[in-house]
Amino acid sequence: MSSDTKPEFTGPESAPRSVEVLEFPLISLAVALLATLLFAWLAESVWARHTARFDSAVRAAVHGVATPALTRLMFAISFMGSGGLIACALLAFASFRRFLWRRAAIWLAVGLAGALVLDLSLKLAFHRPRPVPFFGPVPSTYSFPSGHSLFSFCFYGVLAGLLVQRARSRWLRVLLGTTAALLVLAIGFSRIYLGVHYPSDVLAGYLVGTIWVASMLALDRMRRRWNAKPKPHHAMTIGGKSPFH
Repeated sequence: MSSDTKPEFTGPESAPRSVEVLEFPLISLAVALLATLLFAWLAESVWARHTARFDSAVRAAVHGVATPALTRLMFAISFMGSGGLIACALLAFASFRRFLWRRAAIWLAVGLAGALVLDLSLKLAFHRPRPVPFFGPVPSTYSFPSGHSLFSFCFYGVLAGLLVQRARSRWLRVLLGTTAALLVLAIGFSRIYLGVHYPSDVLAGYLVGTIWVASMLALDRMRRRWNAKPKPHHAMTIGGKSPFH
């Protein structure tokens, strides 16, 4: 490799650009509000058992395509939302330490911590029993929302966003974003395929993840704008860079 070749990612605590659409706090807040309304509607529907027909139909349709090879693949994909996710998180934090991306590490840690609190709180609040699994044992936790969907959205989605902001080439940004989206969707599908979650659980997990990530983005953007305001010349100015930067 030539010495003039630039690395694929930017240096410590910096990014070449920002996500223009999400630069406006009101857009992130609107996304969080919409996701909150959809989650409230879905939660009420689940509580009133209005999703029973939908859940049963989707479960039956997905189970109808089951094969031994596909089942093994679904177990592997589901693992990426539990033990595999933990391994990826440790690898990500180690990489952030190497690249000196301190703010990115903090952002990812906050995202995972929030996902953990939301998952435990909502499962205990709804107490929805698990469906009878098609494959494997019944998990010991409650069913609503899907923790795999929530954690995969908050981890792989946020990780992709952090890396996309630091990737220099367009093809790498597209690859990172596409891979993360497909993996998050595949993990949710695997939980339905294995029968350990209702489809409404998976949708709820994605909505809760959207609420949390969009809220963090909105707060971060508002903080940056506040820190960017002119300060008195005699005042100390604290850097207002985003954790994405």
